[in-house]
Amino acid sequence: MRNDATPLAASPTGSEQGKLPMAALLALATAVFVTSLTETLPAGVLPAMSADLGVSESAMGQSVTIYAIGTALTAIPLTAATAGWRRKRLLLTAMAAFAVANTVTAVSANFPVTMVARFVAGVAAGLAWALLAGYARRMAPVHLQGKAIAIAMAGIPVALSLGVPAGTFLGQALGWQVAFLIMTVLTVVLLLWIIAAVPDYPGQPRGGRTPMLRTLRVPGVAPVLFVTLVFVLAHTILYTYIATFLDRLGMGGATDLVLLVFGAASLVSIWIVAAHINRRLRALTIASTVLVAAAAAVLAVLAGSPALVYVAVTLWGLGWGGAPTLLQTAVGDAGGEAADAAQAMLVTLWNAAMAGGGVVGGVLLGLLGATSFPWSVLALLAPVLVVVLAARTHGFPGGRS
Repeated sequence: MRNDATPLAASPTGSEQGKLPMAALLALATAVFVTSLTETLPAGVLPAMSADLGVSESAMGQSVTIYAIGTALTAIPLTAATAGWRRKRLLLTAMAAFAVANTVTAVSANFPVTMVARFVAGVAAGLAWALLAGYARRMAPVHLQGKAIAIAMAGIPVALSLGVPAGTFLGQALGWQVAFLIMTVLTVVLLLWIIAAVPDYPGQPRGGRTPMLRTLRVPGVAPVLFVTLVFVLAHTILYTYIATFLDRLGMGGATDLVLLVFGAASLVSIWIVAAHINRRLRALTIASTVLVAAAAAVLAVLAGSPALVYVAVTLWGLGWGGAPTLLQTAVGDAGGEAADAAQAMLVTLWNAAMAGGGVVGGVLLGLLGATSFPWSVLALLAPVLVVVLAARTHGFPGGRS
C-alpha cells in the first residue's frame, strides 16, 4: 500500500494552481466549528435545559455523552456504507441531517425526543468528521495538504475558546432554544456555501475499497490510532474537569479566562503546525506530546501558583491545538488508498476517548480527588511518547512524501 500518490490525494484545483482553495477550506472549517460547538453546547446551558425538559442536570448532561456515542458507534459502518458516494453529496447529506437534528433539539419539549435528536446529530457529525480531513487533502497539492487539514481543523479551538462562551451567553440571554436554532441557521448558510464553493470528488469504486479491519494492517495505521486513543483520553480527563480542578486551587472564578488562554495558545499551535507539518510531522508530534506532558507536570507539582497555572495552560494549548491536524494527517498518510477508512477509525476512537475521559475522570475524582488529574495525564502520555518515537518509519516519519 503506497503512502504518497494515491487516487484520493490531490485535486485538479490544487495541483494546477499550486495554491489552496481558501473559500472551500473555510467552509470545511465552519463545518468543524458547528459540529464541535453543538457537541459541547448543552454544557453551557445545562440548568435551563434540565428545568425546561423536567429532568435532573445529571440526566441532561448525558445529552453530551449520547452525541459522542452516536459518533463513535456509527462513523465506521456509515463511512463504509457510503464509500462509493460522491463526496459533495455525502457532505451535504450529513450537514442537512445535522441541521434537522439541531432544529428538533431546539423545539422539543420532550426529553426522550431531545436525546434521539442529539444521537442523530452525533451520527451526522461523525460521518462529516470522517470525511472532512480527507476532503481537505484532496483539495490541495501534496506539499500543502498538511496546511489544508490545519485550516479545516481550525474550527475545533475556535469552537472551544470562543464558540462555547458565546453560545452560553446567547443561551442565558435569549434562551437555550435560540442557541440551538442559531446552530441550525449557521448550518443552512453552510449548506449554501458548500454548494457554491466546495468542489466535488468521486467516492471509491467498490473494487478499490480496503475493508475496515484490513486497514489496521496497513503499516503505520495502528500506531497512529493508538496514539489518538490514549492522547485524547489524557487530554479529556483534564479538560472535562478543569473547572473542578481550578476550584480546588481556589481559581474557580477564573475558569473562563483559563480556557481563553488555552484557546489562544491552541490557535498559535495550529498556525505553527500548518507552517511546518509537511517537513516536520514527527518532530511536531513529539513536541506536542512533550508540551502537554510538561503542562501536566507543572499542574501536578506547582499548581499552588496562579501564574504557573497560566503557564501550564499555555503549554497545554500549544501542545494540544495542532494535535488533531497532526493525527489526521498522519493517519491519512499511513492509510494511503484506505485513508477514508483510517479516518473513520480515528473519529471513532477520538469520540470513544472523549466519552471515556469523562468516565475515567469521574472515577479518579471520586477515588483520588482532582489533584490526580495531571498525574493521570503524565501516566498516559508516557506510552504515547514511546509509540511516537518507535513509529519513525510508518506512522510518524520525519517528513511527508
